[in-house]
Amino acid sequence: MSAPHEWRELVVVDLGLGNLRSVERAVLAASEGLGVAPETSAQADVVARAKRLIVPGQGAFRDGAAALAANGGALAQAIRAHLAGGRPYLGICLGLQLLLEESDEAPGARGLGEIAGRVVRLAPETVVEGGLARRLKVPHIGWNQPECLPGRAGDELGSLLADAGEAPWFYFVHSYQAMPDDPTLVAATASYGCLEITAAIVRDNLIATQFHPEKSQKAGLSLLRRWLAYRP
Repeated sequence: MSAPHEWRELVVVDLGLGNLRSVERAVLAASEGLGVAPETSAQADVVARAKRLIVPGQGAFRDGAAALAANGGALAQAIRAHLAGGRPYLGICLGLQLLLEESDEAPGARGLGEIAGRVVRLAPETVVEGGLARRLKVPHIGWNQPECLPGRAGDELGSLLADAGEAPWFYFVHSYQAMPDDPTLVAATASYGCLEITAAIVRDNLIATQFHPEKSQKAGLSLLRRWLAYRP
């Protein structure tokens, strides 16, 4: 076991939410042959020493915010220091949403505030198919094709998807989406009926996806593997 002060190659942050096993398995598969030893931890001192950080999550914004704020906000401080240090960050689902300031899901709960903006609930829309009107279901669950947007953020995400195939499919499960104040941070969107959903955000060393690479089979493993070799 490595000493607490030593650098970790890759840490998956355990917020105590959702099933981390699928993330751990996907990261292990994607890191094969790269010499990266992933470690899962809820300890702020371990997170603070990560060269690469993955913050996943399936669960409520309020619970995630509470995990970040526990012990005097030690975990939040460690993640902010990681971002400020220019080290690669990958946020997945809640790990994206917690980067923003607040969420409609949990009034009064505070996110990391690393990205100005808020998380808003998907608005059910009426769509017409084959002459029949139906309401879009919320949450949005299932496979969708993110579209990388032109410009630096989208181009950078596109480079990570280069081996995933043309217009790759990824798995989504969410009722809320991130809405940053700066729209140029949105690297990809996905269409769900009449809605255009924020699918990914990119800023400097920070990459965060609303979809779940760890549940997205070949395309997800391709993205994870390229991210493990990514240098901001």
